[in-house]
Amino acid sequence: MKLTTANTTTSSSRFLHLPCTSPASFRRLEPSYVTKQKGRRASILVGAVSFFLGGVINAAAVNIGMLIIGRILLGAGIGFGNQAVPLYLSEMAPAKHRGAVNQLFQFTTCMGILIANLINYKTDEIHPWGWRLSLGLATVPATLMFVGGLALPETPNSLVEQGKLEEAKRVLIKVRGTPNVEAEFADLIEASEAARAIKHPFKNLLQRKNRPQLVLGAIGIPAFQQLTGMNSILFYAPVMFQTLGFGSGASLISSVLTSGMLVIATLVSMALVDRFGRRAFFLEAGTEMFCYMIVVAITLALKFGEGEKLPQAIGWFLVVIICLFVFAYGLSWGPLGWLVPSELFPLETRSAGQSMAVCVNLLFTALIAQCFLVSLCHLKYGIFLLFAGLIFIMSSFVFFLLLETKQVPIEEVYLLWKDHWFWKRYVDDDDEKG
Repeated sequence: MKLTTANTTTSSSRFLHLPCTSPASFRRLEPSYVTKQKGRRASILVGAVSFFLGGVINAAAVNIGMLIIGRILLGAGIGFGNQAVPLYLSEMAPAKHRGAVNQLFQFTTCMGILIANLINYKTDEIHPWGWRLSLGLATVPATLMFVGGLALPETPNSLVEQGKLEEAKRVLIKVRGTPNVEAEFADLIEASEAARAIKHPFKNLLQRKNRPQLVLGAIGIPAFQQLTGMNSILFYAPVMFQTLGFGSGASLISSVLTSGMLVIATLVSMALVDRFGRRAFFLEAGTEMFCYMIVVAITLALKFGEGEKLPQAIGWFLVVIICLFVFAYGLSWGPLGWLVPSELFPLETRSAGQSMAVCVNLLFTALIAQCFLVSLCHLKYGIFLLFAGLIFIMSSFVFFLLLETKQVPIEEVYLLWKDHWFWKRYVDDDDEKG
């Protein structure tokens, strides 16, 4: 079977991954096991190899079966990378700069999307093999990821967890730039001793004492990140640009503009998140996003009736609103949706918790991708009111349930739950039972 389509793009691959590609019978190959037992670097390297093979197979595909196999390998690579990289960054970074360092993950992701959009636009003009080039270029970031994984040291947290105490202390001294690391190293050893006592981390994550991490880090924040309506805005953006006369270039202009806004917003968030905190960005940007969704819904309800062409002035107005919404998302739920879960879990459940967070995130990505068009057809402008309601709910969720983690050492975050008005009943009850 000859493949002639040019619409199979690298940038779309992130929306086509199955949330869990590893059967339970292959537990030793799943990201959480590799990350916990073999280290964060090992998981990054496995992800890079899987992504490289997926890119090669897709570029060489001669039938649908090869494309499916390639997509599965790409999905596995994304799973390993999303699970290990945020943990690696959070564990390596000093507490006062952890937010900025962790957000390098979101920054490079946004840069990758921007570059992929530009590549896809140019390769679409190359017939008949441009799509192969587009998919094959996925091997470039995979190669960089593999080489980087070889060059970087393992995290001190992971080395202590593996019993390599001397090497862990050497790495900790190197990354902190000072020999005065005794207090932090003692915290790592204490956390590691607790982690070794846990034989089934996923089962432990379900225990009452870990309810805050389960609800917030493993389920709530990853799910809400995809329920912000960001995908709906990205879907509708090309329509606005077509209305403004960009014609066939509307999709490119929309993709480049929104990707560029995400990059800029992430840079701003990196610069300020360790100063103002995670909650401040969640709540401020949530207020903005709620207002923008309401404005889009009202504007479309009043000015964009059945079969009615959108006036150019209204189109420009909506483009500005879309850019502001994307910027607010890029400040908050985009990067913080990865940062905060990686901070919340104690060492004994960190790999399992992050694995569940990635799984939930990709599951809701798939659900939104499958349901959005149908919902848009039935609800029309009401879909934006629905997302506004969800943003209000998730902002309330953050306001009442999420504590501030800025500049708190990662192995001490769990202590904060004891002072929280709601979560302390779970932690205190468990302590009393123990």
